[in-house]
Amino acid sequence: MLLIKSRKQLKDHLSPLKKNGSLGLVPTMGALHIGHASLVERAVKENSSVVVSIFVNPTQFNNTEDLDNYPQTLTADIEILEKISDQIIVFAPNIQEMYTEKVVSDTYDFDGLDKVMEGAFREGHFNGVGTIVEALLNLVQPNKAYFGEKDYQQLQIIRKLAEIRNIPVEIIGCPIVREANGLAFSSRNERLSKKIRNEASFIYKTLITAKKKFGTKSATHVIEWASQQFKEHPDLELEYIQIAQADTLEPIINKHQDKKYRAFIAVYAEGVRLIDNIALN
Repeated sequence: MLLIKSRKQLKDHLSPLKKNGSLGLVPTMGALHIGHASLVERAVKENSSVVVSIFVNPTQFNNTEDLDNYPQTLTADIEILEKISDQIIVFAPNIQEMYTEKVVSDTYDFDGLDKVMEGAFREGHFNGVGTIVEALLNLVQPNKAYFGEKDYQQLQIIRKLAEIRNIPVEIIGCPIVREANGLAFSSRNERLSKKIRNEASFIYKTLITAKKKFGTKSATHVIEWASQQFKEHPDLELEYIQIAQADTLEPIINKHQDKKYRAFIAVYAEGVRLIDNIALN
């Protein structure tokens, strides 16, 4: 396992590797769990070399308290990665290394992908994501980069980023990994009490039922039904539930048989923000 903390050292190390096979990148903010491990495992299978970046990006946090509470567990993260492969390259820069001057994000035109759902509630969030992902893609220059579908909106935005910046990389979305009760794995889950962590399984159960209802009911009916269900779970504060086209993320108006849709949800539990989504057809 090689741990690199500077951009120059990483660039120098990767230069010869790029000539000898495929290079994969898995960007993370650390606090790794089974969901992250699944991305890394796939990257290791599909590439001759893999870089896992660990960087808590301040410009994608709207809430300073959320940033302050985000766990930084580099030693534990490396132990998880070593169990997957001792050939993984870990890139763990500090803020000054990634933001050489001011710690501010670039501004992007994501063609409206960033204006709905998460973007509507977290102003500037995706500019922060785009800034650091673009920097990593340009630095590592991977053949493939791997992202989880739990952050499906982010996945679509990163695909758009690669398109508008003409970055020659294959962006690969990987299935959501869930806890035994259905709750999507997230570093934030560790901040939940055992009781609420169990109750939060209701989020996925609601999405499963919404998918069934979407086969015969209108999107409006499904959204209203789901919103009503959360009123019976006061420990889970629904921020939004939205049904949108899978490719454009535009909220559904009329259902079309030739289009793919997903349901997206954001919920607060004990002050912790949880997101999830599901393909509806």
